Amino acid sequence: MTDVARLAGVSHQTVSRVLNSHPNVREQTRLRVLAAVKELGYRPNRAARALVTGRSQLIGVIAQNSTLYGPSSLLAAFEIAAARQGFAVSVHRVPELGRSSITAAVERHRDERVAGIVVIAPTASADAALAGAPAEVPLVTVDGDPDRSAPMVSVDQEHGAYQATRHLLEAGHETVWHISGPPDWFDAAGRIRGWRRALDEAGAEVPPVSTGDWTAASGYLAGQMLARMPEVTAVFAANDHQALGALRAMTERGRSVPDEVSIVGFDDVPEAAYYSPPLTTVRQDFGAVATTTLDLLLGLVNGAETTGADAQPVITPELVQRESVRPPRRA
Repeated sequence: MTDVARLAGVSHQTVSRVLNSHPNVREQTRLRVLAAVKELGYRPNRAARALVTGRSQLIGVIAQNSTLYGPSSLLAAFEIAAARQGFAVSVHRVPELGRSSITAAVERHRDERVAGIVVIAPTASADAALAGAPAEVPLVTVDGDPDRSAPMVSVDQEHGAYQATRHLLEAGHETVWHISGPPDWFDAAGRIRGWRRALDEAGAEVPPVSTGDWTAASGYLAGQMLARMPEVTAVFAANDHQALGALRAMTERGRSVPDEVSIVGFDDVPEAAYYSPPLTTVRQDFGAVATTTLDLLLGLVNGAETTGADAQPVITPELVQRESVRPPRRA
């Protein structure tokens, strides 16, 4: 920094103000400093800056080693949001969201002296592991246990599933069958609650749940069973990949979608608009989740006290209507 100041003909403090985007610097001076920075190839030392300011520009993220659309999309959105705020992201992927793996990941992030930690914690095992996290580390979970009082950002899974199920009922279907996600996922449980609430409010029969594992293969297996049942005219799948598997099973059994069976998914994966037929689904705004998570975490880093709804913001998903839903033929 001293070399930059000498080349630009300014003080060390002026270089610091320019690099930290301080407003009280003349434009001509700012341009001269930036030119010197470029000529010398200067790069700020993040570790040294953290020692001086007491605040790291690094955020730790703990996530399961998974290619599932939701967690991977959220992670990508968070990295973009953090970069806009001038933060780098260190990601520790764990093979499973258990106590030992999460505790080890938290300790690794503490060794990196991160400003705070985000844990993508969609399963019950991850939430239990976080109960023993050190209180002195600012930490925010995403998609954790809705009954937990710690800082958390979540999507209203129940509302999204309620919207999807109501949409099918309002199309004239007497009831809606459900292909769920894994039972230990909070997202899956929330979607079951929303599906069941919509049926209860309508006075409709509540069919047994077909349990899947988020994959198209599990949706296909459930769809094979449902396709053999003529009374099945509407299916709500807990994610779009399971909906894709169900679509394939229905087609193989000669059950036309949407002429004979209507199907709704969840997530709005990029391919959903190109399924045959284009899939009606529920869209989660991962960009909004990421930005909200970062804002909550930085508030904790800066000493803000968050309680109640401020500590647990909820993002509302959106129903996206396409061509996979029609009234049943008998209607």
